[in-house]
Amino acid sequence: MATRQANRCKSDLPFRFIIVGKLPHLDGMIFQWERVEKSTKDKDCRDPLLIIEWVLLSQHRSKRMTRPQELVAELIRKARTWIRKLAGSDSECIHIPIEKNLGQITKAILEHLIHENEALQFALDSYTGQISIHRPAHKLFREKIQFKLSLKSVQSRRPLKALTVFTDASGTSHKSVITWKNPQTQQWENDIVEVEGSPQVAELAAVVRAFEKFPEPFNLVTDSACVAGVVSRAEQAVLSGVSNSALFNLLSKLVNLISHREQQFDVMHIRSHTDLPGFIAEGNRRADALAAPVEMAPLSDIFGQAKISHQLFHQNAPGLVHLFHLTREQAWAIVSMCPS
Repeated sequence: MATRQANRCKSDLPFRFIIVGKLPHLDGMIFQWERVEKSTKDKDCRDPLLIIEWVLLSQHRSKRMTRPQELVAELIRKARTWIRKLAGSDSECIHIPIEKNLGQITKAILEHLIHENEALQFALDSYTGQISIHRPAHKLFREKIQFKLSLKSVQSRRPLKALTVFTDASGTSHKSVITWKNPQTQQWENDIVEVEGSPQVAELAAVVRAFEKFPEPFNLVTDSACVAGVVSRAEQAVLSGVSNSALFNLLSKLVNLISHREQQFDVMHIRSHTDLPGFIAEGNRRADALAAPVEMAPLSDIFGQAKISHQLFHQNAPGLVHLFHLTREQAWAIVSMCPS
């Protein structure tokens, strides 16, 4: 005790902050770093690390799925608030461990990371200190830092020149549908499974099957904004507060599949029951029809199919001609007979 002394903090040393831990349990440490003259003769040299405070994440989060960038942002925000209370100023340096498998980490890459994440923008707002991807040379940091923020994402920011897969589901028929056009045969293929639960759960089940079925690059098209949002947030996400066991299992599968995926994918949301022209709208209509209940399923009579399709989706006459290869007179007859 006479030679070793623990201090709350040293007023002449600046504060630093570092992210430690391993997903899903990330923590932060507010510390000070004291320069110590190393001597080969002095085996009992002082520890340069002064641990000031541990910063912990809240156990109850408002989101069911939280991305690692958002966890890092929450820790930074808490640490900056606490350091201002302790010292009346900001920290000198924030250490964020980042994967280096992309080669040299440049300033432009770090700026891109912050630009792409709103939570980090708010957490680092008005910060004038240093952001470092390096950790101080200390045994504790070697043991505690197992998490590294990845800058690489398998989700593409634009549609890929690859297979396009459409998903849909119905709460009435409980059908969970995947449909796609085989690039070799140019024929439409389907994968239909009955799933109990809400339409969102059934469509989420379809999305999980799509990721299981297609390890190659593909575009995913869904008419559920909720499901599209879940897919876009799933990579390396941390789940919390999901009481429904079926939903939790589906979300866990999705997070695992996307987090360990090697090939890129793109997810697109399209408005349901649209009569717009083009391949995307056509694939979505096919998925809609496959998910429909039996009494609304396609008939052998093309004219009858067109009538039911118009009652459901209200296509115009040119749309019916394009989809069902009717004459213009037949299409106009269907449109004119519709009371709406």
